[in-house]
Amino acid sequence: MTSVITLLTDYGLEDGYVAACHGVIAGIAPEARVIDVCHLIPSGDVRRGAAVLAQTIPYLPLGIHIGAVDPGAGGARRAVAVEAGGRVFIGPDNGVLSWAVHASGGAVAAYEISNSAHFLHPVSPTFHGRDVFAPVAGRLFGGLPPAALGPEVPLSRLVSLPEPTSQLREGSVEGEVVSVDRYGNTQLSIAAGDLQALGVRVGDTLGVWLGRRQLALPFRETYAAVPPGELVAFADSAGLIAIAINCGDAAQRLGLPPGAHVRLSPTP
Repeated sequence: MTSVITLLTDYGLEDGYVAACHGVIAGIAPEARVIDVCHLIPSGDVRRGAAVLAQTIPYLPLGIHIGAVDPGAGGARRAVAVEAGGRVFIGPDNGVLSWAVHASGGAVAAYEISNSAHFLHPVSPTFHGRDVFAPVAGRLFGGLPPAALGPEVPLSRLVSLPEPTSQLREGSVEGEVVSVDRYGNTQLSIAAGDLQALGVRVGDTLGVWLGRRQLALPFRETYAAVPPGELVAFADSAGLIAIAINCGDAAQRLGLPPGAHVRLSPTP
């Protein structure tokens, strides 16, 4: 049963863009509860938007979930509504929804959002969050079936971002930086269970390879377990390994953008 509408964007909080989306939803579905997932996704960072939505979705009620990180707005990309796990995901077909759809059990149906009868008019070519996604979410909340939005899209044609992967090798595990948060903490695709499989426990020291650089980092429960300014590795709230600096920016110090390769291993 649909109980909420959630909203994730890269609109920021300095302007009225988020309020405009709330206002459109309230005008169509005043009884809907709207949860703001995040509006501080770096501009156009589809990968970061995908990661935040996917890692938040397990804690959200079933509902309609807008992912409006849309650097292709006004271009050839299509807008889609994807049904997965009792939820409906709305946004551009650029991969921003793909990890959350996977985390919800995978898509069971998808539709191109093309029936303009359900849009706000006139439609701005650069603000589909307000004029397309928000009114469509409000109408779906009110009982409009997703099939009324437009033609069905073959699931194999949906754009999907490559899933972050990790690989256990002899004595080490390799992965990549999934995303960097506003504090500069670098989240890796390496799960805490991967380190456990290598015999690494909290309190140990990790060998960390960043390209040709090698570091030895303490593996602790939290960044606060080391003095301010010191590097640390820990299992974050998503169960993934993160590299951080207590009261600092690890991504900046280490030069670790999303997608950077990382290898971890126990130290003697």
